[in-house]
Amino acid sequence: MSGPTTLVAAARTRVRAHPSSLPDALGDSALTRPAAAVAVPVAPAVARAEASVPREVAAVARAYGVDLGRVFEAERFRGGAGEVLRVPVQAPDGLPNRLLLVGVGGAAPADLRRSGAALARAVRGSSSVLTSLGAGAGRDGVAAAVEGLVLGGYEPPSAGQRNRKDAAAVGEVVLASGRATGYPAAAVEAGLTAAQAAVTARDLAQTPSSVKSPQWLATQARRLAEKAGLDVEVWDEKRLAAEGFGGVLAVGAGSATPPRFVRIDYRPRGTARQQPVVLVGKGITYDTGGLSIKPRESMVPMKTDMSGAAAVLAAVVGAPAAGVTRPVTALLPMAENAFGGSSYRPADVVTVRGGTTVEILNTDAEGRMVLADALAYADDSLDPDTVLDLATLTGAASLGLGKRHAALYATDARLAASLVAAGTAAGEGVWELPLAEDYRSALDSPIADLRHVPGPGQSVGGGSITAALFLREFTGGRRWAHLDIAGPARSDRDEYEICRGGTGFGARLVLRWLQR
Repeated sequence: MSGPTTLVAAARTRVRAHPSSLPDALGDSALTRPAAAVAVPVAPAVARAEASVPREVAAVARAYGVDLGRVFEAERFRGGAGEVLRVPVQAPDGLPNRLLLVGVGGAAPADLRRSGAALARAVRGSSSVLTSLGAGAGRDGVAAAVEGLVLGGYEPPSAGQRNRKDAAAVGEVVLASGRATGYPAAAVEAGLTAAQAAVTARDLAQTPSSVKSPQWLATQARRLAEKAGLDVEVWDEKRLAAEGFGGVLAVGAGSATPPRFVRIDYRPRGTARQQPVVLVGKGITYDTGGLSIKPRESMVPMKTDMSGAAAVLAAVVGAPAAGVTRPVTALLPMAENAFGGSSYRPADVVTVRGGTTVEILNTDAEGRMVLADALAYADDSLDPDTVLDLATLTGAASLGLGKRHAALYATDARLAASLVAAGTAAGEGVWELPLAEDYRSALDSPIADLRHVPGPGQSVGGGSITAALFLREFTGGRRWAHLDIAGPARSDRDEYEICRGGTGFGARLVLRWLQR
C-alpha cells in the first residue's frame, strides 16, 4: 500500500424522512430508489401478546399476508433491543422483497441506537430500507436511532480488488411515520451530525499506518477543518524545535516521517472575547513502543493509537453543524513512535514545552510526552476556560474498566459530572477514577523535574492514575479533564453500533458535551 490513493472510502448511508405512514410508503413510486426491505419495529409487550399490535404494524403484516402472532411464537421473537428477525415472505407485486421485524426493547435512546445498528447490519448490501424505527420517540430517541442506522452499517476504507458489495452499508434509509412530529428534521440532523463525527474518527483510525504518517494526518486535519470553515495551523519539525516542543520531537525522532502539531480554531460569532474550550488528542500514527519495543501481538492494533486525535478532530469539525456556541480550539500533537539510531532512550532527560524536564524510563509511554507539550501550549498560549484531552494512554485503564468504558479524571466535580452525562447520552460510557495525591511521589526524579512513569521501587500500581497525575503537571492549574480511551477506542468484533477495529469512541461524547 503505497499511498492514500490506494484506499477507497465506503459510501455512507443516506437517511431521510418520508411524509407518509409506513404502510402507505410501501408502494410509493416516488421513493428515491425502490426499497429492498421494510423493517417494522416491535415492542416486547406486543411480541408477548400483552399489548395489541399497533395499527401500522398490523397493516404491513396484512399487506404481506403474515400472521404476526404465529411468527412471534414460532421464532421466539421477544422484541428485545437489537433483535432482528427476517420473516420469509413472497412479496406481492410492488412491495419490498424482504420483511424484517426489529425489536426496540424499552425504546429508550440507547435501545433505539442498538436497534438501528442491528437493522443496518441485517440489510448490508441492500439499496434501500423503509422503516418507522424511532418514530415519535422525541429528539434524543430519533437522533439515537439515526446514529445506529449509520454506525451499524459502517464499512472501513478498503484496498485491493476484492468485491465487498454484499458487505456495503445500505444505500438509503427512509423513515416513514405519517406524522410531522414522528421524525423532527432537527432530530434527524442531530443524529446524522453525531454519526458523521464517529465515522470520520473511524475512517482516520482504520487507515493503515503505511498511509497514515504524521504529515498525512495533518493534511487530513487541514482538509476537514477548512471544509468546515475553521482556521487551521500546522507546525513542522523546524517550528516545533524553535518553539520548544521537546516531547513531540523526542517521540518522533526515531521515525523516517517527522512529527507535526496541528491547531484548529472554531470561533462562533460573538465569542471573540470568550475563553476557549481546548481539546487535546493524542496523535501517535503508529506505536512500536520505540526502543522499549512492544511484543508483536500488542503492536498489531497500533495504527489506532491516534484515536484521541481522530475523535478531537471529528468533534471540532462537527461543531458548526452541531450548533456549538462556545469557542473551541483543538490541538493535535502527531508523531510516529518508531525506533532507529536517533530514537530517544530510556534514561534520557527531555525538556518539554515550558522548560519542564522529564526523565524517560520507558519509551513506550510516549503518549503522555506529546500530550505534555500540547497541554503546556494550551496553558501558556490560549488562556483556556476548560481543557479536555483524549488519549489511548494506558493498558491499565482497559484492564480496570474493560472495553466499553473510558477512564475519566477531572480537577472539577461539575466538569466530571458533565462528561459522564454526555457519555451516557451519546452511548459512550465513562467512569471517573481518582487523581490520588498519594501516588504523585511515584513520579519524583533524582535528576529531572519529574519522571513520566514510576521508577524502580516507586511503583504504586494504578498505571492509569499515575499517567493522569503526570499530565496534570502541565495544565497550569486550569480546569482540566482527561479521558483514557485505551479500552473503548478499539474492538475485536462488531457489537451494536460498535465496529471492529478503531471505533471512533469519544467523537460523539465530546460533540454532545460541547453542545451542552
